[in-house]
Amino acid sequence: MFDILHRVGMKAPLGKVYQALATPEGVAGWWTTETTGDRQAGGTMKFRFTDNGRELGVFDMKIVELRPDTRVVWEVVKGPPEWVGTQVRFELKQEDDFAIVLFKHEGWREPAEFMYHCSTKWGVFLQSLKSLIETGHGRPSPNDVKIGNWH
Repeated sequence: MFDILHRVGMKAPLGKVYQALATPEGVAGWWTTETTGDRQAGGTMKFRFTDNGRELGVFDMKIVELRPDTRVVWEVVKGPPEWVGTQVRFELKQEDDFAIVLFKHEGWREPAEFMYHCSTKWGVFLQSLKSLIETGHGRPSPNDVKIGNWH
């Protein structure tokens, strides 16, 4: 199995970062504006990505764990075949004035080219999260940085 790993710090309290990761409204501010779903473990969140009205992808994720100010874990139950069965994990910790997010998209079966793309896009979206937390304005899809034909 293969994992995508990132670490990003943002000048903010953990609670603010946790809310941006654990609620549909929070995620809509940094990942995709078309985010809906539940707010408790066992529920589902749905993420839809579009570009000029064209659907790029839809992801349904089971909320596996919500531990305030500590951890958010999703399991992909619908989406691209490479994603289904993987988990997206956000570990949180405070270091001085910085909330640190240790990000892991774990359980990829192989490091295919799509995984390379997704790794870069996760970095883009984690920078969007940082911007949302520090300035109040993220760059969620469809206003994210485009990096190629997969967007």
